[in-house]
Amino acid sequence: MSAALTLMQWLSPAFPVGAFAYSHGLEQVIADGTIADAASLQDYLQTLLTHGSGRADAILLAAAHTTDDVSHVDATARAFAASAERLKETDLQGAAFCDTARAVWGLNISGLTYPVAVGTAARAMAIPLSDTLPLYLHAFVSNLVSVAQRAMPLGQTDGQTVLAALAPTIADTAAKAETTPLDALTSTSFAADIAAMRHETLQPRIFRT
Repeated sequence: MSAALTLMQWLSPAFPVGAFAYSHGLEQVIADGTIADAASLQDYLQTLLTHGSGRADAILLAAAHTTDDVSHVDATARAFAASAERLKETDLQGAAFCDTARAVWGLNISGLTYPVAVGTAARAMAIPLSDTLPLYLHAFVSNLVSVAQRAMPLGQTDGQTVLAALAPTIADTAAKAETTPLDALTSTSFAADIAAMRHETLQPRIFRT
């Protein structure tokens, strides 16, 4: 199977990591009224990609793909989670990814956070980092667009317009992550991190995070 087809399978909504159940704190931001249309959604997602958890995930994935000490990268990913829900999200999705990758492809991985699991699996399957990073980030953003479509008035065409507009940022963030060392891991999207913390007590809600 080609690398592209394997990545598309891993990162598709059909892959059983339960991504549909997690909003990454976006549900809280929508409830607050901070995001109310396609333009504000695009701005929010762009910030996650350039300064927040999207960029951080890409750096963690790249580190897992290029190091023999995956346990250190995974411990860093857990320590870097900004809230209990963010940790739950990356822990449970990563564990589910590992379980399926082990069962289907026989990969010897288990219990890793999500970006670390994908990076480790891609390395084991000899899938280039340059292919893995942009598709991972595209899946990350695509899932959040889907969240927005379920939590606010956002049509399918508007959702796809936002996703297409973010394509250059996805490509740029992926390219930079390839050469960014783990020691340079940072996040300055504080409002998004705080929203993820506040989501823990949001009622009513439809997403786990």
